[in-house]
Amino acid sequence: MTPRDDLTDLFLALTPERVLDAVEAAGLECAPVCHPLNSYENRVYDVQLRDGERVVAKFYRPGRWSDEQIAEEHAFMAELVEEEVPVCANRPFPDGTTLRRIQGIRYCLYDRTGGKTPDELDDDLLERLGMMAARIHNVGARRDAPHRVRLDSRSYVREDLAWMAAHGSVPGPLRPRWEAAALAVADLADRLLDGVPTHRLHGDLHAGNLLLRDGRLSVLDFDDMVVGPAVQDLWLLLPGRGPETAMRREAFLEGYERMRAFDRATLQLIEPLRGLRMVHYAAWLARRWHDPLFPATWPQFGTEDWWRESAADLEDVVEQARRAESGSAAAPSAEDELTNADLFWDWDPPPRPSR
Repeated sequence: MTPRDDLTDLFLALTPERVLDAVEAAGLECAPVCHPLNSYENRVYDVQLRDGERVVAKFYRPGRWSDEQIAEEHAFMAELVEEEVPVCANRPFPDGTTLRRIQGIRYCLYDRTGGKTPDELDDDLLERLGMMAARIHNVGARRDAPHRVRLDSRSYVREDLAWMAAHGSVPGPLRPRWEAAALAVADLADRLLDGVPTHRLHGDLHAGNLLLRDGRLSVLDFDDMVVGPAVQDLWLLLPGRGPETAMRREAFLEGYERMRAFDRATLQLIEPLRGLRMVHYAAWLARRWHDPLFPATWPQFGTEDWWRESAADLEDVVEQARRAESGSAAAPSAEDELTNADLFWDWDPPPRPSR
């Protein structure tokens, strides 16, 4: 890993006092209490107000998004709220805006939403999630978000490969194999995504971004909102390959298709989308390695064993996709079932880049 000279994204100016100042700038009177919440990419705090109410303050990592990109995220959530889709949307500031800066760091506020990640996604809950995802997509398809990231090989592989090559992220002996596997994923995605309809998506719809309380289901964290194919918000929720996952996807799609049509031919995109995410995951860790939180949390990252396993997993993605296209895919086994922790970086305990 190479050190960075630019350390402006480390939140060094974000002291607890600045967090409270930011919330009070919204016209809210704070008690001197704030607690950090789990987030590796941004900084998120639970802040108590004088009246006992609590709000969540989210501080965006500097340099990641532009004002225009964040505005499109907030606008999407506002549209969903208007359609009564249960999402955790922004709390406006007194002037009606939803984004401000303090010490050069962009931030926004949310009302604190109670609940916890569902312990289990049974068929009934999966049907509900399918209907909710369809409602999100119905709104997402109404208009474009021209400044947001497109879910394609350029944004999720090719640009990342260029950055990692420039920074020497992949160990020399393993670099040819890993880059070849990543480019094979990119080529596969280019071919299979060609002509597939895209629209605004949640983009990171896994169980850790769901809240369930007294039977009410809510979706939070649109930070990774992208423009991409609808199947992205299906496979992230159910990332496995085995027969159990196939049955659970049917429960999800039963709910989805009550609210919106779904092209089942796009299920063949799951493997290339999985590969895109795996490459992007590796690049995300490499880009953030100057942040002390990352080496402490992912000490195994960057070793030759890590890159060797990652290359093998990318090669497996390409092989699985090719077999599926040819109709010769082997019957999946229980060993092919994956957990959320295999693919998601804001998961606790920390994920590893498995299949």
